[in-house]
Amino acid sequence: MKPKTPSDSRTVMTDLVLPSETNPLNNLFGGELLARMDRAASISARRHSRRITVTASVNHVAFNRSVPLGSVVTLEAAISRTFRTSMEVYIDVWIEDRFSGERTKANEAIYTFVAVDETGKPTAIPPIEPETELEKIRYEGALRRKQLSLVLAGKMKPHDATELKALFVS
Repeated sequence: MKPKTPSDSRTVMTDLVLPSETNPLNNLFGGELLARMDRAASISARRHSRRITVTASVNHVAFNRSVPLGSVVTLEAAISRTFRTSMEVYIDVWIEDRFSGERTKANEAIYTFVAVDETGKPTAIPPIEPETELEKIRYEGALRRKQLSLVLAGKMKPHDATELKALFVS
């Protein structure tokens, strides 16, 4: 399969935070943000694989800043690394200042999706070739994140996690 770049899968979703989506502090519900991130990541995974994709895991979510009622919130998702049938999707969440228009990174997440055929069987996907410095950093970290997830899930023995061991053994 011909390799693709993260920009081939880039997905940008911009929306307004409405009253029905907020908690008693008038900030966007965390679950609402998770759903938005899942949708953006799903579109990104489908763009990369051109297959049906399913969420395999939510590997990391950082709620660093609240997203207030009335905010313009933008999610940017792109594939950071692919494996045989799975792909890591990195999502950045930005909020826009109402008066200046300045964007501030509020949150981020890392999801894993699997490409499947019409019967639900995992299917091979194209490799990815990072281009920018940030894409290369995220690509390099993805294998360590995958190995950590597999070790924590009991699907990989710690001594087989070579990328993780490299962090601690010189």
